[in-house]
Amino acid sequence: MPQRSEGSAMVPTSLVQRIARQALVTFRQPPHAFHDKHQQLLSLVRQARAADLKLLPPGCGSPPCRGTPPVTYMHICETEQFSMGVFLLKSGARIPLHDHPDMHGVLKVLYGKLRVSCFDSLDRQAAHSRPQVGAMLRSVLRSSAEYTDSSEPCVLEPDRDNLHQIDAVDGPAAFLDVLAPPYDPDGGRDCHYFRVLQGPEPREPNGREVWLMEIAQPVSFWCGTEAYLGPEVRL
Repeated sequence: MPQRSEGSAMVPTSLVQRIARQALVTFRQPPHAFHDKHQQLLSLVRQARAADLKLLPPGCGSPPCRGTPPVTYMHICETEQFSMGVFLLKSGARIPLHDHPDMHGVLKVLYGKLRVSCFDSLDRQAAHSRPQVGAMLRSVLRSSAEYTDSSEPCVLEPDRDNLHQIDAVDGPAAFLDVLAPPYDPDGGRDCHYFRVLQGPEPREPNGREVWLMEIAQPVSFWCGTEAYLGPEVRL
């Protein structure tokens, strides 16, 4: 859909604007209307490329220097229904195994290659309680796959693929991230980190049970910020 700019000229609405508007509609919908709206959102997200957000892939280079964040985040927009931004991973960087309490999510690689390893909790009551460091969570390794900018989006649901680990493979990588609703520590939607205690590591065959232990945020991981310079989003 075109939008009017100064001087009454009509210019095309950017893809990132359309994704944001569709996310707003999707996550406002009652449950019976969610599926169709979610499919429309995925249809838009799968089209996203680095150029749509004015991102320039950096050279492969070497792993991040000591003292620089391995991962940075570009904030695009946030409402009560969803948040949207871009994560940029330096070569060799990892976003450790973490959860998304009662949240939906869509991840779309914009450049580079990512390995995404997804786990499901086998104890729903524990998964929906407030975890504590040292708590154990019986889970299953649901999938471990590599994604590029030509891959389908990686989709997570409140009870499926909700815990995942993200690794940059063979160089730097970036992905568009849509989460609904946004993280809200005061509302019980904080991010918790986990370590595989017993069972397969993320690269081993899928479908096997694992024990995860909640841990504090790993000291090797922290996230900086970068300015978003892509098309403006208005909601």
